[in-house]
Amino acid sequence: MSERASRRKGGGREGRREARENKVVEKAAFIERKIPYMEYLSEESLQLIEDNADILLEEIGIDFLDDPEALEIWKNAGADVRGTRVHFPKGLCRSLIQATAPREYVQYARNPERNVIIGGPRTVLVPAYGSPFVHDIDKGRRYATIEDFDNFVKLAYMAPGLHHSGGTICEPVDLPVNKRHFDMVYSHFKHSDKPLMGSVTHHERAQDTVDMAKLVFGEEFVDQNCVLTSLINVNSPMVYDGTMLGSLKVYARNNQATVISPFILAGAMSPVTTAGTVTQILAEALAGIAFTQLIRPGAPVIFGTFAAAVSMATGAPTFGTPEPSMVIYAAAALARRLGVPFRSGGGLCGSKLPDAQAAYEAANTLQTSALAGVNFMLHTAGWLEGGLAMGYEKFIMDCDQASMIGVLLGGMDMSENGQALDAVREVGPGKHYLGSEHTLRNFETAFYRSTVADNNSFEQWTADGALDAAQRANGLWKKMLNEYQAPAIDPAVDESLLDFMARRKGSFADRDY
Repeated sequence: MSERASRRKGGGREGRREARENKVVEKAAFIERKIPYMEYLSEESLQLIEDNADILLEEIGIDFLDDPEALEIWKNAGADVRGTRVHFPKGLCRSLIQATAPREYVQYARNPERNVIIGGPRTVLVPAYGSPFVHDIDKGRRYATIEDFDNFVKLAYMAPGLHHSGGTICEPVDLPVNKRHFDMVYSHFKHSDKPLMGSVTHHERAQDTVDMAKLVFGEEFVDQNCVLTSLINVNSPMVYDGTMLGSLKVYARNNQATVISPFILAGAMSPVTTAGTVTQILAEALAGIAFTQLIRPGAPVIFGTFAAAVSMATGAPTFGTPEPSMVIYAAAALARRLGVPFRSGGGLCGSKLPDAQAAYEAANTLQTSALAGVNFMLHTAGWLEGGLAMGYEKFIMDCDQASMIGVLLGGMDMSENGQALDAVREVGPGKHYLGSEHTLRNFETAFYRSTVADNNSFEQWTADGALDAAQRANGLWKKMLNEYQAPAIDPAVDESLLDFMARRKGSFADRDY
């Protein structure tokens, strides 16, 4: 075929590139897992960890601080309460959980097509969370603003590999601490129609989140259905503080999901061994998950963990190493045995830049989490510098990985087309498959096509500007924001949210705590 004919048929190289870039991408609401779980530990090892966690709960106990109501609830449930320390009879927590905690639940989105199922053979990928700084290769590292927050909500909305809008994607430090939650929750509702997370930094802020959700979904609907999944961190080792307990109670009483998540830097906040760390994680999670069921039986809840290790040389947190992967594999299996959804993993890294360290550390954790069976993968995209920074280029690179996870967990095509016997019969020995009828029929969907990687020749890469992955990602996030179109929202709902925010903000003074 002549060059001129090639251009007429497909537009040549530029035409094919344009077609790929403008191709409509299918956006799955969540991933349906079709492959087995990676089982890292034996039945005997898992049972040993469960037995040791029971010993820890009974003999050592868990502190519930600054919350007399929580202590009274535990006392009435049969626990041994000594001051702020709660000791749990063997099997108490597990029996409370298995009696009423759902194995899976639906989190409803503003757009019903975005509803997600959390639990079972499913994975929901969620942006990173909680960074006070943002980073891009143009402006470097700086404090996050509400503009950055809005940008990341828009990017998460547009990313086909992400299924959830997330929560505190970054901290908008240009807004008062005690009022910024209004703007963050509003941003999720306004700029996205995917599911979202709520504020947990004060029980009143949690209630504000629930009240805003009621304006969007209706009060009765919120009481009977989950529209928020929010993060409750354990103050490891073995402490629940008043702030987290207050928010936990608000969400559970309103039938909204909580992620009960021990926050572990192994070696500092747990033992230096993986078995010891997993034992502590299980004990901490059991206490918190059971508490949600005492607040409201049947309230949706996730067994969460954030597990990294500290360097024994410097004390700094490390990511992407083998030991946290072991923890994720073990904790995922323990969650399945307990009968609740599991959260862990993400694109974790310690790198300050979207460089090779960031890429391989993130890929290690993302793939481990996918294989382990994580249901709610917080920190999927954007995490830099041990969580201190949310990176624009890193976000785009991680979203590419997220889409790959969807392909991996979708399993191998074993249909007649997937078996491809007709292709082998047509081509036979010593020839190539490029022009075969089977290849022509499948080439649009054959193999994952990275949105970030460059696989051209050296000469073509040079002609295109000799850009590295971060530079290519830089162009992509700018293009996405330039092309962003907001999802439709009922003007009356939007007005009610703005009115609620104005009234609540005007009812108390700004504070920086």
